[in-house]
Amino acid sequence: MTASVEAHVAKTALVPPVIEKGELTLPVTLLELELSLAAFDGDAESFGRTVRIAAQASGGELLFELPASGLLPDCHKIAVLHVPQEAGQGKRIVLAVLDTDKTIRLEEPTEATEGLVRLAEAFVDVLKRM
Repeated sequence: MTASVEAHVAKTALVPPVIEKGELTLPVTLLELELSLAAFDGDAESFGRTVRIAAQASGGELLFELPASGLLPDCHKIAVLHVPQEAGQGKRIVLAVLDTDKTIRLEEPTEATEGLVRLAEAFVDVLKRM
């Protein structure tokens, strides 16, 4: 990913979306993260870097990324993110998924990814102790 794409990703993440009060279905930080990921250029090699920059711009962090290995259908890679919830509610785990059509989507953890989420939570606990 070029410096101009990184700058675009960082700049896009700082612009909050315009949302009518009754339309909010996701926390604003997740909407910002989704908008930042929309700039992804489709290059599987830059997936981790793109997700890391977008997560940091929304106040979160990329914990790790790994091949999907059949955990989710139609998916090449999964990035595990630790992102802010609503104001004052701490952070939570969400997944950024690289689809086979080379787009990134955010997903809530499911039963299929429960083990991955437990690993991420343990990873966060270790980081907090360091």
